[in-house]
Amino acid sequence: MSTQLGAGGAEITIDQDNGCRIASLRYDGLELLRQGAHYGCFPMVPWCGRMADGQFRDGAAVRRLPVNHPPHAIHGLGRDLPWRTASVTDTGAAFYFDLADPWPHAGRVTQTFELSADALTITLGVETYQDSFPAQAGWHPWFNRTLTAGGAEAQIAFDPAWQEERGEDHLPTGRRIDPTPGPWDDCFGMPYGVDVTLTWPEELELKVAGSAEWVVVYDEQPEAVCVEPQSGPPNGLNTLPRLVTPVDPLEVSTTWTWRRLRSPHEGPFKLDA
Repeated sequence: MSTQLGAGGAEITIDQDNGCRIASLRYDGLELLRQGAHYGCFPMVPWCGRMADGQFRDGAAVRRLPVNHPPHAIHGLGRDLPWRTASVTDTGAAFYFDLADPWPHAGRVTQTFELSADALTITLGVETYQDSFPAQAGWHPWFNRTLTAGGAEAQIAFDPAWQEERGEDHLPTGRRIDPTPGPWDDCFGMPYGVDVTLTWPEELELKVAGSAEWVVVYDEQPEAVCVEPQSGPPNGLNTLPRLVTPVDPLEVSTTWTWRRLRSPHEGPFKLDA
């Protein structure tokens, strides 16, 4: 089952049966997301990125989860599950699923979408009414590297406060270093909120912002670039746990805004004022 939202020249398709991912984001006739069942933009919850050896410490217990990217567990459970529909309007929707085995704690995850003609806001929430537990939440969008045949490739601009040093196991070592040039499969700290700009020259500018304080940038594939806002770094359930409690749920949001850099009906390129 899929849900379509539209506003002005923007429309999104949400595939709630396939991890409640955004299967398509089109603006002014351009498809912004890589197509395919494993792509689009999927939520990462209740953890983000790689979790070392598929396990995390939960109080005195060590919890083990399926290793789906050996030797680690990756990207949470939400992307692999069907989500239930809570509400749908022409420009907004809300979905949820209940945490269950193999996750060791009861809880509920919600995801909401609010679309306008020039922006999309997505919010993830994790709540519990029983035991407290560590959790993370974020998103993994696959933005097309080019938007049109022969078009310019996406350019990434951001100013992180630090880069998480990446070890040979692709996990942060715990050291924070000065940001290095790409290509990247790396996590960066943005303590005042994620703020990244993607520009397809002469075509489109898209800004990824929000309340998350970490972002993973992945641009090592020719088809797409990924800008992943998340509430903590990879392996963060072990290194920087954030507890979800009955009185303190986890909530994180991201807003994407876009603008065309030229009209598809224009002749020579002219930069917007």
